[in-house]
Amino acid sequence: MKIKKAVLNSILTQGMLPLFFNEDTEVSLQVTRTLYKAGIRVIEYTNRGKQALDNFKALKKAANKEMPDLLLGIGTIKNVSEAEAFIDVGADFIVSPIINPEVGKVAHKHKLLWIPGCMTPTEIYLAQKHGADLIKIFPANVLGPAFISSIRELFPGQLFIPTGGVELTTKNISSWFHAGVCAVGMGSKLITKEITDKKLYDKLYTDTIKAIELVKAAM
Repeated sequence: MKIKKAVLNSILTQGMLPLFFNEDTEVSLQVTRTLYKAGIRVIEYTNRGKQALDNFKALKKAANKEMPDLLLGIGTIKNVSEAEAFIDVGADFIVSPIINPEVGKVAHKHKLLWIPGCMTPTEIYLAQKHGADLIKIFPANVLGPAFISSIRELFPGQLFIPTGGVELTTKNISSWFHAGVCAVGMGSKLITKEITDKKLYDKLYTDTIKAIELVKAAM
């Protein structure tokens, strides 16, 4: 239970969860190092390409050596075999775009935090039934903060994190926290294609500092 609690506490303290995938191992390493340098201590790498597992291994190796307090999870996990493959190489938590109760079972067996993706009240209920302490609201840009405002009283005490299109602006981030989320997932609006294509790591550093400040102000 120790790692599960540590991950959840880190997400709640950080107030945001950066997430990304890049097929280039070196780019993935530099993005991770830059986020860490900016103060990030929990990151979701996403299983979005054939290089994901090998890249994740490289990230874990670098984290163990250079960033020992970094918690590194894996996202876009849709089945048991994916979950087990990444847990075997040291994933600290599991994030899914869907609810697969079998994935939840694997995460629970290894005492890891499982964050399934939900889009409806029924899905949220199902995720709760299968032991989800933190639920991803996805896609966030389609549902919007008003969705959280309208359903949160149905699920008292449930922790929510919107992911998918959360904007790097005061207005957008504050609207999510005002609606009742505990953190926001920051993907392509923070770790942009331009940043990864052009290797603009200084920009990523300053944008991450800005994101942290916006989140702290909104929490």
